[in-house]
Amino acid sequence: MAPFTREVSHLSDAILCERAATGDSAAFQSLIRRYAPLMRAYAIRLTGSASDTDDVLQETFIKAWEKIDTLQNPEKVKSWLMTLTSRKAIDLMRTRKLTVDLDSAANTAHPGINPEDNAITDSQIVHLSELLKTLPLEQQQVWVMREIGGSTYKEISETLKISEGTVRGRLARARAALVKGMEGWN
Repeated sequence: MAPFTREVSHLSDAILCERAATGDSAAFQSLIRRYAPLMRAYAIRLTGSASDTDDVLQETFIKAWEKIDTLQNPEKVKSWLMTLTSRKAIDLMRTRKLTVDLDSAANTAHPGINPEDNAITDSQIVHLSELLKTLPLEQQQVWVMREIGGSTYKEISETLKISEGTVRGRLARARAALVKGMEGWN
């Protein structure tokens, strides 16, 4: 099994996706290994909890395996996986009414930056996290999906089942509130 897995790991996303759609579990595992770290980072920022993130990822992987044969554009498998991750995280947030917590982003030192700059950056992230918690949940979701997850307006619209105009409005209000809250903060 290991030699076959190594054989597929170098293949493009599109080829891996096509192979996974025909039931090739090694190709699917290779895709998951490729994108799991990004999906994990995104989910933890959406849910604010490592244990919730594990639940989100498990459900996302199951859904991805079940639905990979429905993906119309295999080159966009990364975006599709991130969208699935968003949907599962948002479903969890809706059921548990959780807020986003970015504090986990501040827990590691940044190599090559002096300790004072690290401390300033970390405290800015903590302050941003606190400001984010003050926003309505709808604005938090849109902001995190766009700014942290890199989702497009269309992807956010489809995930949250709202219009792109509503996405733009919520994002604009969230950005304005965060900029205002960060102004003059030291």
